[in-house]
Amino acid sequence: MRLPLLALLARGPAHGYELKQDLEQLLGAAYPQPNVGQIYVTLGRLEKSGLIEGQDVEQSSRPNKKVYHLTDTGREALRAWFEETEDEPRVRDEFFMKLALAPQTGLADQIALINRQRRQYLNTMRNLSKLAAAESRDNRIAHLLIEGAMLHLQADLDWLERCQEELEDLG
Repeated sequence: MRLPLLALLARGPAHGYELKQDLEQLLGAAYPQPNVGQIYVTLGRLEKSGLIEGQDVEQSSRPNKKVYHLTDTGREALRAWFEETEDEPRVRDEFFMKLALAPQTGLADQIALINRQRRQYLNTMRNLSKLAAAESRDNRIAHLLIEGAMLHLQADLDWLERCQEELEDLG
């Protein structure tokens, strides 16, 4: 949750409930939604570590709220996050989160993210192929595991291709 919150703050200051609503709107019901308490705890940790700064804002008819903004250190942490590749895709997927949030931050290009992730998957596929060739044929479980991983990778590569086609059609 830390880095997605930083990504949302890259576009401008916001308070915790606003960040929760932004995540829900961006990702929809299919993505497990965090509770607002989790968001505020995470914001406190991010502030303590110097990645964001909070400022109390007075409200006339409500209690004061705290609005957070990204620090230079937070922006650098976010840049580093966008540069990392993901090893294991899943529904709650770091790569998907990067792809969804990249346009809002201005710090990463979606097509570049796809290409970098594709290279990672292809490298992993090559390594699995080498492992399968080196593995004893007697160990059928290991071969099934490797085959399953390779099939998942192929599906992920096909999905990346589909994402790129959709994004290029939009642009």
